[in-house]
Amino acid sequence: MHLTTKVKIYPTEEQLKVLWELSDKCCSLYNLALAERKDAWKLERKSIKYVDQQNKLPDLKKRNPEYKAVYSKTLQGVLKKLDANYRSFFALRKNGDLKARPPNFKSRKYFQTIPYNQSGFYQIGCVISFSHKINDTKLVFDLGKKFENIKQIEIYNDDPFHAKGDFYISVTYEVSAHEYIDNGLYQANDAGITKIVTAVNTQGKFFEVKTPRIDKYWQPKLDALKSRRDHCKRKSKKWVRLHNIYRKMEKKKSNQLRDFQHKLSKKMVNNTKANTIIVGDLKTKNMAQSKRLKGKRKRAMNRSTQNQGYLSRFIEFLAYKAELIGKKVIKIDESYTSKTCYVCGKIHDMPLWKRNMECDCGNFIDRDCNSAINIMVNFLLQNALWTGYQKFSDNLRQTGLPMSERFLESYHQMT
Repeated sequence: MHLTTKVKIYPTEEQLKVLWELSDKCCSLYNLALAERKDAWKLERKSIKYVDQQNKLPDLKKRNPEYKAVYSKTLQGVLKKLDANYRSFFALRKNGDLKARPPNFKSRKYFQTIPYNQSGFYQIGCVISFSHKINDTKLVFDLGKKFENIKQIEIYNDDPFHAKGDFYISVTYEVSAHEYIDNGLYQANDAGITKIVTAVNTQGKFFEVKTPRIDKYWQPKLDALKSRRDHCKRKSKKWVRLHNIYRKMEKKKSNQLRDFQHKLSKKMVNNTKANTIIVGDLKTKNMAQSKRLKGKRKRAMNRSTQNQGYLSRFIEFLAYKAELIGKKVIKIDESYTSKTCYVCGKIHDMPLWKRNMECDCGNFIDRDCNSAINIMVNFLLQNALWTGYQKFSDNLRQTGLPMSERFLESYHQMT
């Protein structure tokens, strides 16, 4: 499997000039390739693929010798990014997202990511050197440790407008993961806003973690500071000072959230005996487009699901940490899992403020626990794990929860 680590670097003024030259060349090539694609579609209704543009690179270098200063793999990496952007656009449109827009031209005011794919860099111990022909200045940086089996390296800035942020090197490398073996034990997880995770295993034991709303501490301070900044003349000394403070506070908030998610995901995969972890396939983008929420409630929902990275990023952390130690994360559809009674299957109207489900069949349960049970039930039924389902139902009964009737109906239909 591939892992990515980012390392902060401190380029000198001479190195900064070289990086900006490389960024300008990458930006120019990106816009040139994008214009070619747009013109081909507009005039001839013809789609240009990545391979076609890559094969034209030698002729482009002959006509424009300035591109020879950039390493060839870097130019190919720029074209791959453009192709990936188009693929993402077509995938969104295919899935019904009519608001998706095709890639647009990039401005030279922004520092462009400089990719190096498998070659063009040399690593000696903890020090790495990048190839270029801009001038005699060497792009040599200390990574802090030696990486094995490097697949790709990128140089980028976390605030690309005029490169006001910090420079980083993103290293993607290959590591060996343990082989996955299904040991017959499963854990189902429901990710939420009030509780970041509600889990249940095949023994019927529940595990809950409340969401630490770090943003509730930081957001009022950030909003007040942003208001002060916006009342200043743009680019004035006071505006720049307040903007730098705003960026530092925002970065600290983001780091605290990421640190919590890393620690929780590692604790979860290490402390469970189950080798298979089931999670709901979240559609966080659809949550932001909900028409039922308006005003402050919609803004609060968007901050919880989008800005803070609570849900989707946490599941990705869980997935790669599980794969490293020989476990597996499986995503399944979680539609109506919070609204459907796991005992009788009746669908209830469950607005977000309603935290408990009370069904006519006598089932009274927390909505997140109900969702986790439904995710487990759906996984076991989809994979025809009847024995596992029977054990799960028996264990739930021992904890005082009623047994589901839907299994018997599904079992009779299939047999």
